[in-house]
Amino acid sequence: MMPQHRRLKYFVALSIDGFIAGPDGGDPSGWWPITDDYIDFIRTDYPETLPGPARDAMGIAGPGLHFDTVIEGRRSFELGLAAGLPDAYPHLRHLVVSSTLGAYPESAVEIVSDDPVGRIRDLKGEQGKDIWLVGGGTLASSLRSEIDELIIKLGPLTLGTGVPLWGSESDFNTEIWTNTEVRAFPGGMTLLRFERAGDDRQTVVD
Repeated sequence: MMPQHRRLKYFVALSIDGFIAGPDGGDPSGWWPITDDYIDFIRTDYPETLPGPARDAMGIAGPGLHFDTVIEGRRSFELGLAAGLPDAYPHLRHLVVSSTLGAYPESAVEIVSDDPVGRIRDLKGEQGKDIWLVGGGTLASSLRSEIDELIIKLGPLTLGTGVPLWGSESDFNTEIWTNTEVRAFPGGMTLLRFERAGDDRQTVVD
């Protein structure tokens, strides 16, 4: 039996007007509507995306259902550091892309100081579950060619301004995605899933 190909999935909360964070780049929990059905969805379908303390509070243990690895940028990682968490996801293999951060001996976090695309390709070649790209937008933009699936938690709200899905400095690049799921929740969230449509994509550079 051939080993399953690991995929990179951008699983992220998004406002109707396309932002993953406010202008300060802070944690979406400051504006995201936390409803009972949303909590049930995360706990049931994606429990590995909860930080360690939240998993402990909910009595969640064991391996992830979809992901065994998480990758994030420096700013996202520093949100955890500010909360006293040198490793917010101790239950996952945790990578942080940064050219300025040093090693964190008190945690198992791996610092990727250069070539994140190459590191992702290496990870995809290993056996295991899929890889969760948690953010932020700048890292997502740099890994855009390697993202196999978008899993968007679309919230019933607008922000007006903030950090876009692909960051504020992304190149104009049209890519074709196939919608594979639309699921509406009573609390207002809509789950949208898009898979990359093979090689059928267009690239337009201004």
